[in-house]
Amino acid sequence: QVQLVESGGGLVQAGDSLRLSCAASGRSISQYTMAWFRQAPGKEREFVAATRWNSDRTDYADSVKGRFTISRDNAKNTVLLQMNSLYRADTAVYYCAADFRGWTMSRVTEYEFWGQGTQVTVSS
Repeated sequence: QVQLVESGGGLVQAGDSLRLSCAASGRSISQYTMAWFRQAPGKEREFVAATRWNSDRTDYADSVKGRFTISRDNAKNTVLLQMNSLYRADTAVYYCAADFRGWTMSRVTEYEFWGQGTQVTVSS
């Protein structure tokens, strides 16, 4: 079992930056593909970014490419999401997720473990 706890959300203005953190416990994340998803009110949960367990490969949704950066620190069992140039459309609850030795990085159903989420609100 992996427990995931997100932090770092908040209320910001358009154009601002935020850094989300996901702290894992229970097992080392070194064997897990780690990802961020988000869900806005009335919408389905959608992929944001992921980092694969066995390589430096990362993947991003087209809507966040060039603005968001995912990183992982296996020694600290932590995953970060640096979000720059935020838009109102980025407003959502952001979830951290873990997939044991996962290969398909962007599919919601692939991930076994989820955090409770952290709210990000971007005002204009």
